[in-house]
Amino acid sequence: MKKLMILLLVVSSMALSACSFIEEADNTLGYVNQATEHINSLTAFAEQAPQMIQDAATNPDTLQKLEDQLIALRTEIEQFNLIEAPAIAKDLHQQLLEKNKLLLDEINQVLAEGHLALDQLENSPILTTINDITSLINRIENLGV
Repeated sequence: MKKLMILLLVVSSMALSACSFIEEADNTLGYVNQATEHINSLTAFAEQAPQMIQDAATNPDTLQKLEDQLIALRTEIEQFNLIEAPAIAKDLHQQLLEKNKLLLDEINQVLAEGHLALDQLENSPILTTINDITSLINRIENLGV
């Protein structure tokens, strides 16, 4: 009877460990998906921005669209910064948070007084910062392997 109880206890603890492992793997995969989506959004903006900046100098509609995209990007960054990273991704997430903070500061500088200052955007390091962030994509994708 004692052997059966010990066996049951061992099997139960193994099952709980497996559940914990599965939960951690699920959390990691969820984080990878969120971080990848975030970086893809930044990449899409970085690809469109140079032409939009050029067009915005002569087209008020494009200027407004660019301003709207920067505001949406700022909101998205703020929301991403609130997510909880799994233990395996803590260091990587911290790097993302630091780069996101820098990007937020840069976005806030070009959105002076609630409106886009095109001359500041043209001279800002926003696209360079986005490229720095997108360089982390391989490390993020490797978490999901």
